[in-house]
Amino acid sequence: MDWLLGRFSLDAFPKELVTQGGALSMVAIGILVVAALFYFKRWTWLWKNWLTTLDAKKIGVMYIIVAVIMLLRGVADALMIRAQQALASGDASGVLSSDTFQQVFSAHGTIMIFFVAMGLMFGLINLVLPLMLGARDVAFPFLNSVSFWLFAIGMVLVNVSIMAGGFSTGGWLGYPPLTGLEYSPGPGVDYWIWSLQIAGVGSLLSGINFLVTILKKRAPGMTLMKMPIFAWSVLVTTILIIFAFPILTATLGMLSLDRLMGMHFFTSDFGGNPMMYVNLIWAWGHPEVYILILPAFGIFSEIVATFARKRLFGYKTMVGALFAITFLSFVVWLHHFFTMGAGANVNAFFGITTMIIAVPTGVKIFNWLFTMYRGRIKFASPMLWFMCFVVTFTIGGVSGVLMAVPALDFQVHNSLFLVAHFHNVIIGGVLFGFFAGLTYWFPKIFGFSLNERIGKYATYCWLVGFLVAFLPLYALGLMGATRRLDHYDGDGWQVLFMVAGVGAMIIALGVGLQLLQLAVSIWQRKKNVDTTGDPWNGRTLEWSVASPAPFYNFARTPIVDSRDPFWEEKQLIAAGRPPKKPPYQDIRLPKNSGLGLVIGAFSFFIGFGLIWHMWWLAVIGLIGVIVTVIIRCSNDDTEYTLTAAELEKLDKQTRRRFA
Repeated sequence: MDWLLGRFSLDAFPKELVTQGGALSMVAIGILVVAALFYFKRWTWLWKNWLTTLDAKKIGVMYIIVAVIMLLRGVADALMIRAQQALASGDASGVLSSDTFQQVFSAHGTIMIFFVAMGLMFGLINLVLPLMLGARDVAFPFLNSVSFWLFAIGMVLVNVSIMAGGFSTGGWLGYPPLTGLEYSPGPGVDYWIWSLQIAGVGSLLSGINFLVTILKKRAPGMTLMKMPIFAWSVLVTTILIIFAFPILTATLGMLSLDRLMGMHFFTSDFGGNPMMYVNLIWAWGHPEVYILILPAFGIFSEIVATFARKRLFGYKTMVGALFAITFLSFVVWLHHFFTMGAGANVNAFFGITTMIIAVPTGVKIFNWLFTMYRGRIKFASPMLWFMCFVVTFTIGGVSGVLMAVPALDFQVHNSLFLVAHFHNVIIGGVLFGFFAGLTYWFPKIFGFSLNERIGKYATYCWLVGFLVAFLPLYALGLMGATRRLDHYDGDGWQVLFMVAGVGAMIIALGVGLQLLQLAVSIWQRKKNVDTTGDPWNGRTLEWSVASPAPFYNFARTPIVDSRDPFWEEKQLIAAGRPPKKPPYQDIRLPKNSGLGLVIGAFSFFIGFGLIWHMWWLAVIGLIGVIVTVIIRCSNDDTEYTLTAAELEKLDKQTRRRFA
């Protein structure tokens, strides 16, 4: 039976109570979801309207649903980490075994970076970018579907590890030799590798898709220098994705070959070099930080201009800063391992470039503040997220510049000081930015607004909880507390760890309030229906369509002659000079296709087969992907025509409902 099951056996199932509880809860949730779909007879609706859709807006919603689910998993992991560190002092062993703790923090980092932050980013881009550009869809709708399903399958593999085999204990970056066969012979590291490989291919395809969309699908008259800053931020992000993610794919591929075929790319013998892995993973990893943060910068640029009731200050300098950050992000990766012994000259170069990259970032902060200066600021919840970002991200930026000094980095390297800095940037910058964007564009996508009061309470909880959770880690790092610490002697650090645990619980309260906000908003959606198309007084093109945006996006192809076309149109209407509408035209729209889901399913076979050495399953998956791609490429019947008359009729119905 070895050929059939590979290395899979009954020993793969979890034995620790905490892990068993997590596995059983996931199975129970899955059964409840399936039962609900059968009970309400929604399988056909789910298949036709969502699982096979090629509409970028619906794909964006699915990205966000997956990201929110994984956010809940990531917060649960964070609570377990904080509980363990708060209680495991002296003779007390805490709540988790050492091995489980290593799995939990590895899963936490992997999930929050790849399946929360990346998921929210791709979700918001899908929701907003085509509308903002005046396009009816992304350049390659089917490729967009494939990208999502690869992302979703990567998420599935991470969660399957709880039920069979366990996850990696090598951290979210998987440094060898810890992730080599000698120290990690089980399937945990393979789960990590193949979940990231599959999701990473999806990310690369998305990057290509969005880049072509920006370059080729803009509305007539929208030159590059008339694009909104969010579109610019997506443009430079896609450039980073296209250059950085092949590095990740190659690096994980070599690590997998080390494990599957006994090669020695990253071992200490037979010519291998573990430090080469560290160089490669950070050559991808540092641009990845900016892949996440740059779209958030674009979101804040839209929000600040809207709620300050002013044009964005320094448009050209903002664009220049984006490109400066894009270039510099590729020449700072070595600051992640100043202690490797590269020498004073190498360390000095990377220390200086790290300090320089803070300059264009500071330019953006000051441009936002100058935009607010003398503006009529409305402190709605998206603007509150921006204010929280300014506080937390500034702290993270200052601590990052401190660690750019190699001498100081020798003191805080691999300590909780670094952990606090990283969370300042990723939570305070990335998550707060995506929460702001989701709140800002929510009425445009779903047709009703989120509850403002509960949303503000959630914002306060996130800010207070974040400061309480991570400021103590700066002190602990300076005192010598290292990362991956599941037990420590004495109680000198315990008070600070307990304070950090309280902060994590306040953040969890903030997440609970966000879920409550969503539930209350859905319950009261008839009271909060967006009937104006402009609840936030938006400036850019996406606000010119009905809420929620129709499947065809624009009934008439918009013609753009300014950076804030919707704002200009409103001024003309107010002055009694409404702009002339272009005529209706026949349009081509993509037909729904389930082949993206099929490719995702076969990708799961590849990953699961390679993880458990079920070679036959991996071969079936590979053949299935190839055959499905051939079928799609040979099918000419992938689009349909919506005539001008049909489009006009639909547009009138939409405007009547909208009015």
